[in-house]
Amino acid sequence: MSDTILELLKSRRSIRRFKPTPVPLELVLKAIDAARYAPSAKNSQPWRFIIVEDPAIRRRLGEIHAYARPLLNAPLAVIVACVSEESPTSYLLDCANATIYFMLAAHALGLGTVWIQTLRNIGELREILGLPANVTPVSMLAVGYPGESPAPRPRKPLEEIVFLNKYGEPLKT
Repeated sequence: MSDTILELLKSRRSIRRFKPTPVPLELVLKAIDAARYAPSAKNSQPWRFIIVEDPAIRRRLGEIHAYARPLLNAPLAVIVACVSEESPTSYLLDCANATIYFMLAAHALGLGTVWIQTLRNIGELREILGLPANVTPVSMLAVGYPGESPAPRPRKPLEEIVFLNKYGEPLKT
């Protein structure tokens, strides 16, 4: 089982083109159910998930900046937003964890996703989604059945990113 899980982690790709096939709400809820098990400071679980099926809202979200365009061809979007006072010092990290859990669960269910940044457009997103001032949109995800199969992107070698005991000290193997 551990090799299967490791392969799942390594095989996830950012999907920017989607088939027009609608995604059953049950699948999205299954992925959200898994995402709510993500770690959070003091188990605060400050996340909120907004499923956007409405094409007009998805269009507005997809036009918010150039990298949001995958939302224009995805059957739906999921926004992960955080209630800041529920985890004042780590809500961004907590909701980033929930985002990753959602993406991995969606991948396991045969869905594709791409993480679209939100932090430069918080005000616009609050207006589009009706978010109160204490709720920060941390990620937007285009979600659907993959319409592409991107090849793996190169990864840095372990020797370049792993140190032993102190930064810069090479790992001796």
